[in-house]
Amino acid sequence: MRPATAPAPGDLVVARNRKYDGTAHWVVPGRYLGSDNHGHWIFQGTGEFISRPGAALYTGSDAVMLVPHAGDWVATFYDDTHPDGVELYIDLACELSWNRIRPAVVECHLVDMDLDVVRTKDRGLYVDDEEEFAEHRVEMNYPAGLCTRMESATAALMDAVAARQAPFDGRDAAWFTLGRTLP
Repeated sequence: MRPATAPAPGDLVVARNRKYDGTAHWVVPGRYLGSDNHGHWIFQGTGEFISRPGAALYTGSDAVMLVPHAGDWVATFYDDTHPDGVELYIDLACELSWNRIRPAVVECHLVDMDLDVVRTKDRGLYVDDEEEFAEHRVEMNYPAGLCTRMESATAALMDAVAARQAPFDGRDAAWFTLGRTLP
């Protein structure tokens, strides 16, 4: 990330997701906490307004999003109060970029590639939206190499989460603590 676009602790970070064909997807705000060797950590508090075309809601629990320094994914860790028992939700994504739009506001852009690695209290660990990926692969003409990259990243993430390898080893707890101290 170039220094001019790099977020600073406390900055508002607006995650703007879109689909491969350019259509809008989720818009999720949060506050930048800092970075470590795994990536950039962003706190998303309970009661934040999030939206996508056709849906809008206030978040039901605290979350911490990790945007990795490298990789085709973005991970969101949830606290124990998530209404559906979601603990971890990893969106497979590409074309991650940062854009400073105001002195204390940065946008994080990404292309959501449908596949998700999810861990919940009830279901455990699983891959979600494989059907959507298969449909969009044809409808949006995903390049074959990009599909292979997303499928490989999904398999690697499943292994890493199952083995509780960093950054999926509980280190999000410290970032939750930091995020809850923000004004």
